[in-house]
Amino acid sequence: MEDTGTIRLGNGNFEFPIIEGTLGEKAIDTRALRAKSGCITYDEGYGNTGSCLSKITFINGEKGILKHRGYSIEDLAKNSTFLETAMLIIYGDLPNQENLETFLQKIRSHASIHTSMNGHFDSFPSAAHPMAILSSMLNSLGAYHPEMSTNNREEDLAHFDETAVILISKVRAIAAMTYRMKMGMPFIPPADTSYTSNFLHMMFSEPYNEYVDNHGVGKALDLFLMLHADHEQNCSTSTVRMVASGGANLFASVSAGVSALWGPSHGGANMAVIKMLEEIHASGDDGSKFIEAAKKGEAKLMGFGHRVYKNYDPRAKILGKSSESILGSMGMNDPLLEIARKLEQSALKDDYFINRKLYPNVDFYSGIILKAIGIPVDMFTVMFALGRMPGWIANWKEIAENPKSRIHRPRQIYIGETERSYVPVNKR
Repeated sequence: MEDTGTIRLGNGNFEFPIIEGTLGEKAIDTRALRAKSGCITYDEGYGNTGSCLSKITFINGEKGILKHRGYSIEDLAKNSTFLETAMLIIYGDLPNQENLETFLQKIRSHASIHTSMNGHFDSFPSAAHPMAILSSMLNSLGAYHPEMSTNNREEDLAHFDETAVILISKVRAIAAMTYRMKMGMPFIPPADTSYTSNFLHMMFSEPYNEYVDNHGVGKALDLFLMLHADHEQNCSTSTVRMVASGGANLFASVSAGVSALWGPSHGGANMAVIKMLEEIHASGDDGSKFIEAAKKGEAKLMGFGHRVYKNYDPRAKILGKSSESILGSMGMNDPLLEIARKLEQSALKDDYFINRKLYPNVDFYSGIILKAIGIPVDMFTVMFALGRMPGWIANWKEIAENPKSRIHRPRQIYIGETERSYVPVNKR
């Protein structure tokens, strides 16, 4: 017998089926609530609302668990790579050697963008934010591949595999070219190297001075991208699904995802962490005074706590070790890392933070790694977008392949004026 839940409204009882996920999550299916009772649910920010059924990513925030397609993030971080994990997230299974090599070759072959797109960068003022450029360029990329951006679901799905490769590969070139345009440096064509090595080459090489990675920077960056590959129904991913639900093509949908990610409460959080650490260091504090000020409500602690995690963000644990490794390899004795460690240890031992479940999140360490690599702060969110691309693509695919998919159209509770009559402008 199907499990049901009962909602009592006034004198009426209304029964609804209970949906249970494969890892035990339960939800009351209230899709028929308005039809049965005349009421809707109110859940500002959707913090307690399941917007979809998905097979991609599972999070248990209370236990600090993150899984992609059943694989723990710890297992993937130890054994996999960003592009292999991207295939897992997009297609549902880890690829065999032949499929992985084919995918990697396609990524390499699509590394450059159409030469006529180079002029688009000149149209942006030098003060333009990199995220504005990235969103615009990804959308315009679809214009160079009209057969893949028809907004006809059947046709767009027929070209899905190539579209996915184009986006994952070319977003690197767009990001690197954005950086070089803002720095007034010439564009560097891609090289036949690994995904992250090619990105670092396009970012930092010069015609007379090839970038050489002597410290495992590419490996650290690959891990950073993997840990950002997908994270369930966050703001930007929900935006991608919302746009996709209206029938929009993949280019337009991920462009909208970039715009959603741009917000300081979402993709910009790692920038705020670096700013906080720099301010602590500039004040001559090692973090001790800042911790006490934060406990008194006199300072805002960035990079701690999470909308979903009420435990240690598992990605933060992995990145914390990576940050030590990369800075050690580069011979960097970064005082910001020492302050970060001080803040971390305080949060893990102090009852104030433990009782409030304020644990370090992924943004806490990601900014330190990007800073060590040489990525400027205003490019941090662009790097987040590079990592999140596979998750956006996979979520678009789930929407597009679902024959019962409906356009997303939330309800609202109207609290405005009830009825007003128009008054001519000369009588107001």
